[in-house]
Amino acid sequence: MREFSTPTLVTSPHRNVTDLLETRLREAPNHHAFEVVDDDGAYRPVTTAEFAERVRALARGLIASGLQAGDRVAIMSATRYEWTLADLACLYAGAVVVPVYETAAPEQVSAILRNAGPRAAFVETDEHAHLLEAAFAEAGLHPHGIWRFAGQTDLAALARRGQSISRGELEERRLVAGPDDIATVVYTSGTTGRPRGACITHENFIHQMLNIAAAYGEVVREDGSTIIFLPLAHVLARGLQIICLTNGMRVSHLADPTRVIATLATLRPTFLVVVPRVLHKIREAVRTNAERKHLGAVWRRAERVAIEMGECHYRGRKASLTTRAEHALYDRLFYARIRALLGGRMTYMLSGAAPLEPDLCRLFAGIGIPIIEGYGLTETTAPLTGNLPGNTRAGTVGVPTPGATVRIADDGEVLARGPGVCRGYWDPRDDADAFVGGYFRTGDLGRLDEDGRLTLLGRCKEVVVTSSGKTIVPTVWEQDVERHPLVAHAVVIGDNEPRPAGLILVDPDALRERARAEGDEELAQVSAPGSGSPIELSATWLRAAVERAVQAANRRVSRAEQIREYCVLLADLTAHHDLFTPTQKVRRAALVRAAAPQVARLYRR
Repeated sequence: MREFSTPTLVTSPHRNVTDLLETRLREAPNHHAFEVVDDDGAYRPVTTAEFAERVRALARGLIASGLQAGDRVAIMSATRYEWTLADLACLYAGAVVVPVYETAAPEQVSAILRNAGPRAAFVETDEHAHLLEAAFAEAGLHPHGIWRFAGQTDLAALARRGQSISRGELEERRLVAGPDDIATVVYTSGTTGRPRGACITHENFIHQMLNIAAAYGEVVREDGSTIIFLPLAHVLARGLQIICLTNGMRVSHLADPTRVIATLATLRPTFLVVVPRVLHKIREAVRTNAERKHLGAVWRRAERVAIEMGECHYRGRKASLTTRAEHALYDRLFYARIRALLGGRMTYMLSGAAPLEPDLCRLFAGIGIPIIEGYGLTETTAPLTGNLPGNTRAGTVGVPTPGATVRIADDGEVLARGPGVCRGYWDPRDDADAFVGGYFRTGDLGRLDEDGRLTLLGRCKEVVVTSSGKTIVPTVWEQDVERHPLVAHAVVIGDNEPRPAGLILVDPDALRERARAEGDEELAQVSAPGSGSPIELSATWLRAAVERAVQAANRRVSRAEQIREYCVLLADLTAHHDLFTPTQKVRRAALVRAAAPQVARLYRR
């Protein structure tokens, strides 16, 4: 058994999360905290004082509407400024926030409402309002109100309702919650089972946000800015927002992640939190553009040079004179243009939610935008480990964050302890197998090196055990196949089967573009099914491309772990909510059920 701890950097005197905003308000009331899109599509700045004034007005409205301290309030909306207003307003009113993904299916919404029992809700659209009204009725709940963000009329009416609530009454309610009280109940995405509501306290948030900001002061700075496009229902995006608000980094919101690249040139952020798929898409866009201009071979060399330069950056070594000369040439041809595409001010990006291949990490470092890879869960209030600026090792997710201890159990499971670890779940029955010896069981497999850096090896529940008793950890094979630009997800199956097999989901956007280049108009026009079973694709050129990725992955694993049979599938990665979590992780059991005909064919049943 091995473990590693990092000392706490900041001990906070704050009572609850609202104190963070109050402190910032005293320090910099006129600082531009947000950039918000107006009706005409232009961005306008919002100061800390303007933000706090609206938060207080909405909090008064909640109190006037009958909301009591400790009541839960659901928020169901895409990522937008109003989400943040509602979040802080609930905390000022002494309430507990229950985020609901705006893409959640009706049965998921009903399950969360039955479990958490919210007394009010904020939603984005009429559709969300109708869905929640039905879920409240089904659960036998009678909400004080359901307020819509769209149009702003509901928010204005709520603020007017609170005009009778005095400043003293609001302040009294703001201070009701203490450090150990629950600030939010965040439901896990449920990749391996039903979602569970993690109870995150005010102290969890305060410790994490202040200590992460202290550890990453080079990244989170007052003259910096970021765009949040990950769902605010996810604790990572929510935590990032609190860090930025507390430390003065300007925040813009973007509801549609597909528009993030186009928006970078306008907002020019200094920092961005992304998922690996975004980085893959940037690299593939550059590669495709180079091929189109007959510079494919030149880009491939530029890519290798950037990876070599990135490795030198991470290892603290000086590159050879030849590498530096080549890098200067390719910087003019490619790297500077990529940096300009990302807004021209980007100094760091943080990648989370899924493993990042080491060479992609090295590539962006060589281009001039180092990637900080981290790891965490809802139950650890987002970050548990992270690489640090100037102290990053590609292929690892870094050392424990300040105050955290990471232990590797005898069976390889990653265990966590520290002020960021939640106290348990809303339903106490879910706590039964969640903790061992005071440590939270992450469900992930990993190892620690001599410097305390964590390398993730897969999910405990995602190992495949064949009928012959062979245990296979599929992560290495899956990640290798997913490096191919056409592949969105690769999943190894084979529990209780004689041999492992593969389900490979292609990226719809990459598929259409490649199909056009191949002259395959039929496949270029194919639509991914929004529900039901994924469709199988058998085009010769596609099968050949995937086969090369499969063979390359097979060379990196043992013979027993190699995949000989697989099928290539297409599903809608954004609308197929039963197959994917809101953070785009595959629900493996659901995928196997949905692809039952293909699975049966693979095993000749």
